[in-house]
Formats: sequence, C-alpha cells, structure tokens
Amino acid sequence: MMIEEQTKITCIENGSVISPPGFQVAGLHSGVKKARNDLGVLYSEKLTNAAAVYTLNQIQAAPIAVTKESMHVEHKLQAIVINSGNANACTGKQGEEDAYMMQHLTAKKLSLPAHHVAVASTGVIGVHMPMSKIAPHIDLLSIGKTKEHVAQFEESLLTTDTFTKSACYQAEIGGNTITIGGAAKGSGMVKPNMGTILSFITTDAAIESEFLQMALKEATDKTFNCITVDGDTSTNDMVIVLANGLAENDTLTPEHPDWKVFMELLTKTCEDLSQQIARDGEGATKLVEVEVIGAKTNEDAVKIAKAIVSSSLVKTAIFGKDANWGRIIAAIGYSGVEINPHTIDAMIGPISILQNSEPMAFSEEEINTYFENDTVKILIDLQLGDAKGKAWGCDLTYDYVRINASYRT
Repeated sequence: MMIEEQTKITCIENGSVISPPGFQVAGLHSGVKKARNDLGVLYSEKLTNAAAVYTLNQIQAAPIAVTKESMHVEHKLQAIVINSGNANACTGKQGEEDAYMMQHLTAKKLSLPAHHVAVASTGVIGVHMPMSKIAPHIDLLSIGKTKEHVAQFEESLLTTDTFTKSACYQAEIGGNTITIGGAAKGSGMVKPNMGTILSFITTDAAIESEFLQMALKEATDKTFNCITVDGDTSTNDMVIVLANGLAENDTLTPEHPDWKVFMELLTKTCEDLSQQIARDGEGATKLVEVEVIGAKTNEDAVKIAKAIVSSSLVKTAIFGKDANWGRIIAAIGYSGVEINPHTIDAMIGPISILQNSEPMAFSEEEINTYFENDTVKILIDLQLGDAKGKAWGCDLTYDYVRINASYRT
C-alpha cells in the first residue's frame, strides 16, 4: 500500500470495483465480439443509493435513456448490465426495446425490480443489438467475488482498449474505513466532457443519493471531463456510483467534518481511472499531463489545459519528440480565456522553454531524452492569479489512423 501524506488516502494495490464489501461481478463472451468477453454485470448485495453522469452528446444511445428513466424513479440501483461490441445507438424503437429487454432479463436473473437495474453499452454505432446472442447469455452470468470474476468482468467492458482499468482507494472518515473502487473502459472517441467512457464506481460509504450526485458531478468535472484522446464525444458515456452504506459511517453530507476527505477520495479514484483511459488512447505511446497555474480562476486553468492537450499539433509533436512549443502557445491563445500574452512561463518536464513569453535556450538532446518517458508533463504559469487546473491526454500516432480506419472490419 502507498499512503499519500497530505490527505491520508491509501491506494489499495490490486484493488477493484468489488473491493468495497457487498459487491459482486461476472463477465463472459456472448458472441457479440469475435473473441474477448462482451457481457458483464455488477451486482450489489443490497440496494444502493446511486448517482450518474452521462454524455453531453445530444444523440444518446438507448441504454442511456433506459438508465436515466430507472434513476429517476428512486435514484437507487442494485445492478448494472454492460455489453461491449455494440453501442445500441441510433437504432430507433428496436434499440430501446433491446435495452429494456437487457434490463428486464437481468432483473429476472437477479430477482430485482427492473428499475433497480442500469444498462450500459459501448461499441459500433448504428447496428442493432444481436439479442439472439445477448439474451440467452444474461442468464448464464454467474456472479462472484474472486479475482477471476473481476478479470472476466473488466474484460467485458473493453472495445479497442489494450488493457483493463481499475482503481481502489481508502480513507478514514469519522472513525470508519471508507473504500471506493472502480472499473472503467475508454480508448478512442474520448474528449473533455467524456467520450466512450464507461466507469462504474462502488463504495461502502453511507451517503444519500442527492449528495452522492453532487460529489460525482464535482469529481467528474475535475477528472473524466478533463481527458481527451481524439476530440470526439460518444453517444454512450456513463459514469455511475453505487453506495451501499456497509461502512456504517455517519451519513455523509457537505456539512460533515470529513466531507472534504470523501471528496478527495472519490476524486482520486476518478482521476486514477481517467489517467488510465488517457494513457490507453488508441495508438498512444504516452500519457500527456498539462497543468496550468497562475490563472485567474480554476475554470480558466482547466479550459487552457484542455485546449493544449486537445491540440492535434501538440499531440503529434509529442509523438515526434519535437519541442515545438509554438503549438502550445497557440493553443493557449485560442482557448477562449483572457490572458496576458507577455507573462507566460512554460516547461516541458523539468526543462524551461519559455519565460515571460520569451523563448529560453534549451538542449535538444535533453528534451529528446525527456520525450522517451511514457508520461510527458507540460506546465504553464500564466502569472495572473492563484488558480490552477489539469487535463490529460495522449500523443497522436500513425496507429490511431490505422485503428480507426478499420474499426468496423
């Protein structure tokens, strides 16, 4: 375990979405995809308070509509059924019926009311769900708590991802140990405000849905909404948090003395998952982290960081190990944030490239060596205030074009 001194948050090595007590998972191959698992379920042994955020794309997939409808009833969930390989988006009335069927079959399998089951899908848009494959396999899902169950579930989420993504953290809150675990998928069609991101987060914290929703929105704005791979926004994004209360802590509210600790715990879990998604961008070789300090507001800082990390020219320069800082400055200028163009400092890793908007001499050999790292950090100081913000992305490579030129084949 690794303990972060400032917040007393503990990273649980090899933790997962079922590390908080009371959760089980399953995953299997139904045949929607050629090989890897493509159908999974996350189950809570007791009804949970739930919160969710969704894609901002105006065209939203059928599972989004079904899940929103279920959440509207009580803001409580006990299971989430997930498929990969087919997005069930732009599939009309049949798509809605298929999403409802997935929900009802899962509810029947687990002996739950249908509105306590959420539905999530990811994959190719505009193709009807092959329910002849999905439907019979829902009944074959066998939930459990072993490492094998977790591995099967995490694989069932993936599309073009090259690795599974999980995170787990703990903190002491009011004398009780609170655990938050999560699993996610995401590789392409990812931009700020989420894109082909599915993330399922669990916790044993006692917290009402109203405040869980507030916490998730705040955490998402700092994490999932601050990553980009290619600038495209999916029809299917969804982040759901389930809180079962088994930690038996005093119910968390914004007035709770440890509310800040809970927020840091949730945000850290989301940030970890977000960085894994950015690192696994289609064809990517590097994670890119942009931090902006010295801004007037945190919103300004994040907006500039997003502009830089979203720039195709910046991303290709990083792939090519080219310290073309002019592309970084250009992104700052078109970000829409009011700045002083004469007071900008910039660094790539430990190397200063700009001071007060004037170029600094640097060693090409030193910066080329830095670009060999699998994480590239860019620091911008606007020298306008005390606010700051971060965004994450990846480099843009030849493989990105190759992968997406043949996605359906």
